[in-house]
Amino acid sequence: MSEKLDRLAACLEEKIKGRIRRLHQACGELTLEVSAGDLPDVAGTLRRDPELGFDMLVDVCGVDYSAYGVTEWTTESSTAEGFSRGVEKATFGRFTFDEAPPASGRSGPRFAVVYHLLSVAHNHRLRIRVYCEDDEFPTMPSLVEVWNSANWFEREAFDLFGIVFNGHPDLRRILTDYGFVGHPFRKDFPLVGHVEMRYDPEQRRVIYQPVTITPRVLVPRVIRKDHRYLDDAAEEKSADA
Repeated sequence: MSEKLDRLAACLEEKIKGRIRRLHQACGELTLEVSAGDLPDVAGTLRRDPELGFDMLVDVCGVDYSAYGVTEWTTESSTAEGFSRGVEKATFGRFTFDEAPPASGRSGPRFAVVYHLLSVAHNHRLRIRVYCEDDEFPTMPSLVEVWNSANWFEREAFDLFGIVFNGHPDLRRILTDYGFVGHPFRKDFPLVGHVEMRYDPEQRRVIYQPVTITPRVLVPRVIRKDHRYLDDAAEEKSADA
C-alpha cells in the first residue's frame, strides 16, 4: 500500500472506528466495507469531515454475486492451427425463468451496492461496498441527502438489480419501460427473453409481442484453406494436378 493510501486508511480508522467491517486495497484504491445500518452515518462523516472531504459521489452500482466465479465458456490454448472454443449451459442467462439452474456455491449475501467517492480537495478516491442483508428483498438506505447525485444512480440500481433504497424521494425505473417485468442485470434474468417491443406505425404506439428471433450460440471457428490442413490423399491429388 502506498504512503498516500496508508495515510487515508489511518484517517478512516480514526474517524469511523468501530464501524469498519473490512478495509483493503484493490486496483490502486481503498475499498471500505460497512454494514447497511451504519452506511448513512459513515457517508455523512466521509462527506463532512474536513480531513476526508469526499464531496463527490462519482457512481453507485449494484452487484449480483449469485453466479460469481461461474463461467460457461471453455477456451483451449491458442496454437498455430487456430483455436476452438465450446459452450456449456452453466449460467442463468441461457435459460428461461422456469429452467434456471441453482445458484453457485458462493457463500454470503447475494446483492451488494458499491459507491465510488472522490475528494477533490485531497485528491483521494474511495470505494465503499455494502451488502444487502436480505437476498429475497434487498434494501439499502438512500444517500440522496448526503450526495444529491445519488438520486439517479440509486434509481438505476433499483431498475436493473431490484435493490430498494429506503428514503429515496422518487424511486422509479429510469432505463427500462414503465411496464417492464423483472430486473435485467440480475444473474437469473434470462438472456433469451419472452417478449420484444417495437413501435407499431398503425397503432402509433409501442407494443409487445413474442420474441421472433431463435436463440442460438455463435461459436467462432478458424478455417484456413492451405496445405497444412489437407490430408494425404488430397495432397497427392493436388500434386498430380
